[in-house]
Amino acid sequence: MKSNKFKQGVAALALGTAAFGAAPAMAESITVAYFLEWPMPFEYAKQMGTYEEALGMDINWVSFESGVKMSAAMASGDVQLSVSQGVPPFVVATSAGQDLQILDVAVSYADNDNCVARADLEIDKSNAAELAGKKVAVPLGTAAHYGFLKQMSHFGVDVASMDVVDMDPPDGAAAIAQGAIDMFCGWGGSLRRALEHGNVLLSGAEKTELGILVFDVTSGPADWVAENGDTVAKFLKVTADANAMWADEANHAKMLPLIAKDAGMDEAATAQTMATFSFPTVEDQLSDKWLGGNAQTFMKGVADVFVEAGSIDGALDTYENNVNTGPLEAAGDM
Repeated sequence: MKSNKFKQGVAALALGTAAFGAAPAMAESITVAYFLEWPMPFEYAKQMGTYEEALGMDINWVSFESGVKMSAAMASGDVQLSVSQGVPPFVVATSAGQDLQILDVAVSYADNDNCVARADLEIDKSNAAELAGKKVAVPLGTAAHYGFLKQMSHFGVDVASMDVVDMDPPDGAAAIAQGAIDMFCGWGGSLRRALEHGNVLLSGAEKTELGILVFDVTSGPADWVAENGDTVAKFLKVTADANAMWADEANHAKMLPLIAKDAGMDEAATAQTMATFSFPTVEDQLSDKWLGGNAQTFMKGVADVFVEAGSIDGALDTYENNVNTGPLEAAGDM
C-alpha cells in the first residue's frame, strides 16, 4: 500500500495540533463541519435555524469531502465541531496525537459505506481472490478504508499486491464510471453512482457479522469542548430532537424536502439513502452498546488494523479518554 503520503499527512495533523490553543469560551459564532450528499435529520434543524436559536450564536456550516479533512480543520482551529465524522479518520487523528473527543453517535450505516467491483470484471464474494493486482480507489484513513482492509483480509487478498490509490469518493465514483479503476470504496451519493457500474462484495449485514461496524460521530477538540460544554450540550440536544422527530414517520413529509435541499440531493435519493441509516437515541448512545464501552473497544480494533496494514505508525493503549459523554448526558436532561 502506498502509505508514505498518508503517514506524512497524519504527522502534519499531529504537529498542527500542538499549535492549536483553546478557542475563546464566549464565542459569538462557531464553525461546524458536515457532508453534502449525506442526508440526516439534523439538516432539518439546520435549515430551520434551530441550532442558532438554541445556542444563541451564529453558526458557519462548512461542507467537507472526508473525515480526514475534518480532522485537519479541527487541528488548525478552523472548525469547532464535526457532524458525522467517520470513526476511522477520528482514530487516525487521535492515534497521531490530536486531542479530539467523540460527543455522540451521529448515525449507523452498514449498507451505505462499501466497496464496489467493476461489473465487467465479474468479481463477487465467490471469486474475490481475483482482486489481487487490481487498482482500487480508497479514501485513506476513513471508514471506507477500514472496511476495505477488513474485507480484503476476510477474502485473503494481499493488499500489498493491489494498486491502492488515495481518492475521495466523488473522484472514485467518476473513476470507476470511466473504467480507470477496478474497485471503488466510499459512501453516500458516490457509492450510489459507483453501483451503476459494479457490485458490492458483501452486504451491510454480512459486514456486520464480520465485526465491520460502520458509524459516524459528532466530534470536537477536547480543549474547546472543555471550555464550551454548555454550548456542546445544546447543540447535541437539537440533534437528538431532530432524530426523535424523524423517528416518527408522520414527520417525514415535512422534513424530507428541507433535508434533501441541505444535502444537495433530490427527495427520492434522500429517502432512499436515509432508509439505510439508523439514528440511536440518547439513551441508546449512552449504553454499553455504543459510548458506554463498545465504541472505545471498537476504536482500538480499528487502530490495530491500521497499524498492521502500515497505514499509521502506532495506536494508543486505549481510546477511553477520546469519548466524552458529559455533554450528551446533559443534553438528555434538557
